[in-house]
Amino acid sequence: MSSVRHVSHEFLRRQGLTTVFGNPGSNELPFLAGLPEGFRYVLGLHEGAVVGMADGYAQATGRPVLVNLHAAAGSGNAMGALTNAVASRTPLVVVAGQQVRPAVGPEANLTNVDAPSLMKPLVGWAAEPACAEDVPRALAQAVFEAELQRRPTYLSVPYDDWAADVDDNCLAVLDRRVERARVPDGEQARRLVERVAAAERPALVLGGDIDSAGLFDDAVRLAERLGGPVWAAPSLFRLPFPNRHPLFRGVLPAGIAPVCQALEGHDLVLVLGAPVFRYHEYQPGRYLPEGTRLIQVTEDASAAARAPMGEALVADPGAVIDLLIKRLGSPAAPTGPYRPVPEPPAAERPLLHPEEVFAALRDRLPEDTAYVVESTSTNSSWWRQMDLRRPGSYYFPAAGGLGFGLPGAVGVALAQPDRPVVGVIGDGSANYGITALWTAAQHRVPLTIVLLRNGTYGALRWFGGLLGVPDAPGLDIPGLDFTRIAEGYGVGARQVGGVEELRAVLAERPDGPRLVQVDTALTTPS
Repeated sequence: MSSVRHVSHEFLRRQGLTTVFGNPGSNELPFLAGLPEGFRYVLGLHEGAVVGMADGYAQATGRPVLVNLHAAAGSGNAMGALTNAVASRTPLVVVAGQQVRPAVGPEANLTNVDAPSLMKPLVGWAAEPACAEDVPRALAQAVFEAELQRRPTYLSVPYDDWAADVDDNCLAVLDRRVERARVPDGEQARRLVERVAAAERPALVLGGDIDSAGLFDDAVRLAERLGGPVWAAPSLFRLPFPNRHPLFRGVLPAGIAPVCQALEGHDLVLVLGAPVFRYHEYQPGRYLPEGTRLIQVTEDASAAARAPMGEALVADPGAVIDLLIKRLGSPAAPTGPYRPVPEPPAAERPLLHPEEVFAALRDRLPEDTAYVVESTSTNSSWWRQMDLRRPGSYYFPAAGGLGFGLPGAVGVALAQPDRPVVGVIGDGSANYGITALWTAAQHRVPLTIVLLRNGTYGALRWFGGLLGVPDAPGLDIPGLDFTRIAEGYGVGARQVGGVEELRAVLAERPDGPRLVQVDTALTTPS
C-alpha cells in the first residue's frame, strides 16, 4: 500500500514538476520528506522572493511550477508577488502546509483558518482536501487548473495527510492527462477572416500572451501579411513583437483617451492574446474612435467577458494566427529595414543617463539576452534604446507590484542556464526581493544584475505630478549601497562610474551571479 506522499511525488514527477521553489516551515516538512532523486528544491529567504523566482521560472519554461509555502503566514507574505503571477497568467501550483486535522477545528497554532478563502480572489482555484485519500486527486486538479486557466492555484494540505495510506484507486491519478483544443469552428473562422480581409486600415494589438505561448515569430508573419501598424497592449509584461520592426508603433498608453487617440483612423483593431485593455492612469474618453471595430482573440475567458467594448472570440491565438496567414492570400509588400536606434543623451557627470546604460547593454550583450526589467521610471528610456528581436527577451512585473524583478531574474536564469539573463533593477524596487540574491549565489546562477541607483522612487515622483501631489513624503531612499548588500549575500558586486567602464564590465562573461551598480539621473516613465 502506498502513502499519499509517495503517490503525490510520483504524480509530480510524471508531470515534470520536479523543481520546487519554497521557504519551508514545520507544516511543510512532511511533504518534503524523501523527495525522490531528480527533484530540486530552490530555497528563497522570503516568500515574496520564492513566488517571484517561480514566476520567472514558469514564464521562461512555459510550464507549471510547484511552490511550497508555510501555512497562513507564508501564504500571506507571498500574496504581493502572487499578484504579478496572476496578471501574467503564470501557472503556479502553490501547495501550503496546514496543521494536523485534529488541530484545525480548535485553531491550534499554525492553523490556516479557512485556507482556500485566504488566497481568493487571487488564485484561479483553491481547496483543502476533505480527507487524506483525496490529496493526490486534489493535487492533480491544482496542476490541471493552473494549466487550463493559466493562473496560479492553491492547495492547503494538513501535514498528517502525507503519511496516510491510500488504496489502489488513488493510483489512477498517475495516468491522468487533461488537454484543451480551442480552434474556431467553420462559421467563426469564416466570419473572422471576412472581417479582417475587408478591413481597409487594420491595426494589430498584441499582448504578452503571444510571447508566453511561443507565437512571437508567428505574430511577425501575420503583421507583415496584414501590412498595418502593430502596437503592444498596455501594461506590457512580455514583448510580443520586435520593438524596432518598421511596423511596430510601441506600447499603447495605459489610459482610455490616449488609446482611442492612438487607434484613430483604423477601421479594424485586431487584439491577440491581451485583455481589452489593462488601463492604469485614469484618463477618461471614448473607448474607440468612431467607426472602429475591435475584435479580441484570447484564451482568457474572464478577460473576454469583462471587456467594455468590441467582439471577443475565446480561442487559441496561435490557431487564429495560423488561420489568418493561410486565408489572407499573398504577403504584403516588403516592410523595409528595422528602425535605427537614436544616440543616447548624456547626463551631468558623474551620473549616467539611463539611455547610456541601455545603449551599453544593447551593444555589449548577445542578441539573445533575456532581460527582466523592474525600473519603472526609466521605461521610456528603455524602449528608445533597446533592439529586441528574439522571443522571451523581456519580462516585467505584470500587475505593477514591485518585487518581481530580482527574484524573477533568478528564476529565468535558473530555467535557461544557457541563455544570457540580465536583471535591470531600480534601487526603489530592489529591496522588495533582495533576498533572491542569496539564492542566486547558492546556485551559482550565471546572472547579471544592473542596479540603477537614483536615490528615489522615480515613478512615484512622476505620478505625484500627474495627481497634483508634488510634495508627498517618503519618496527618497538615500544611503543604500547595493554592492555591500550583494556581497553580504555572496554575490560579487562593483560600482561603475562611467560609460566605458560599464561597457568593459558588461563585455565580461561571468560564470556566476554579479551585481553592477550604476548611479543614474532621474527620468520619467514617459
